Amino acid sequence: MKNFYVFILCLFASVAGFAQNAPFDNNVYKHEIKSVEFYNSKKAASFPAIDLGGRETVTLGFDDLSGASRTFNYTIQHCDANWNPSRLSPAEYLESFTDDRLNDYTYSSGTFQKYTHYEVKIPNRNIIPKVSGNYILKVYEDGDPNNLILTRRLYVVGKRVSMSANIISSNNVALRRTNQKVNFTIDYSGLAVQNPNTDIRAFLMQNARIETGFMNNVPTYIRGTQLVYNDVNINDFPGRNEFRHFDTRTLKLNSERISKIYKDTANTVMLLGDPNRNLPNYTLLYDIDGKFFILNQDGNDARRDADYAHMYFSLFISKSPDDGAPYIVGQFNDYKIDDRSKLTFDSRGRWYTDLLLKQGVYDYQYIWVNKATNKPDDTILEGNYFETENEYQLLVYYRQTGSRYEQLVGYSLLNTAKP
Repeated sequence: MKNFYVFILCLFASVAGFAQNAPFDNNVYKHEIKSVEFYNSKKAASFPAIDLGGRETVTLGFDDLSGASRTFNYTIQHCDANWNPSRLSPAEYLESFTDDRLNDYTYSSGTFQKYTHYEVKIPNRNIIPKVSGNYILKVYEDGDPNNLILTRRLYVVGKRVSMSANIISSNNVALRRTNQKVNFTIDYSGLAVQNPNTDIRAFLMQNARIETGFMNNVPTYIRGTQLVYNDVNINDFPGRNEFRHFDTRTLKLNSERISKIYKDTANTVMLLGDPNRNLPNYTLLYDIDGKFFILNQDGNDARRDADYAHMYFSLFISKSPDDGAPYIVGQFNDYKIDDRSKLTFDSRGRWYTDLLLKQGVYDYQYIWVNKATNKPDDTILEGNYFETENEYQLLVYYRQTGSRYEQLVGYSLLNTAKP
C-alpha cells in the first residue's frame, strides 16, 4: 500500500511538471553560472551519451561566481525524440529518487575571480535512469523546480540496432564543393517492429548542434530488416569551416592568437583581430569541432585553480550595423544567439565584444544575423567547404506499438576524417 501511494504522488508530480512550459534545451538561466561542462565521463567534452544499465556515467560541472552559499538540486526527466515530455511518471523512468542535492563542491584557490565549482556524475546511488531515451537534466535552486539554474540534454542508449554509414559529397552538383552528405543504414532485426515507416526514426546532427539536425521519419526504402536512408535530398549538410580557436592554458605568456595579457585586479586578454574567412578555397586548420576544455598549465586542478579572464574579441569585416550584426558562438555558450553573444560596432569600423571565460582551450565561430530577414547565417563570415572535418551524431529512436514513450536504441559517432 505504501508503494502505491508513492507511485500516485510521483504520477501527480509528473503531471504537474508536464503542465509547466519547461524548456528542454541546453540552457543557462543565471548570469553568474559559468563554464558548464557536460560529457561522457570517459572523455572531457565528449557527447553526453551513455549505455543503459552499464557502468558509464556523464559528468556535469559548473562554476558559481556569486560567492553566496546556495542549495542546488537536480533531476532528470524523460523526453521523446523531439524533446517533448514523455507520458511517463518519474516512477516509471527512474529506479531510485526523483531528485537529489548537489553536495560535491569546492572553492576556488589562488584566483582573481572567486567561484564555487560544483560537480556530479550520473547515474549515481540516488539518480538512476530505468529506460532508454532522451533525458533533460535540470539543476534548480532551493528545491524549487521552477527556479532553474541550468538544463542539459542527456542521451541514454539501450543498444538494439546496428548501423552503418558513409559520408560523401553532395548529390547536388551545385553543392559538391561545399556540402557533405551522410547516407546510412539501420538494421532493426533485434526489434519487434510492426511498421518500419512509423515505429523507427533517426536524428542526425553535425558537431552535436541541435539546430543543424535532420529528423528522418521515413526511410528511402526497406531491404528485409534494413532501413536505408540515401535519398538525394536528405541529410545533406553544409560542410562549413573549421572553427577559430584560442588557448589560455597559461596566463603567464602569450600563446597563439593572443596579442596581450594584462593583470591587475582581474585578468584581461586581448586576442588578435579576426578576419572574414569566407574565401574561395579551403585552408586546413586543426580544431576541436566547436568544443572547449577547461585547462590550467600553471596549477594542479583546473576545476578550482583555473582563473577567469575578460577575453576581448575583434572582428574586421566590411559590414555595417545597417546590414545586421555578428554573434560569437561555440559549445561554451551553447551556440546561443542573444545579447550576450552579440558584437558591438565601434567608430573605427570594427566589431568587438568581451566575454568572461575560464582558462582553457576554446573553439568559436561568428554567425551573421541579417537585419532585414533576422535569419542567422554561419557561413557568410566563415566560409563553406566540403573538405572541412566534422563529427556527426546519429541517434535512432523506436516506439513500440502501444508504448507511451520512445526508446533510444542506437547511437553512432561519425567523422569525415575517419571513414
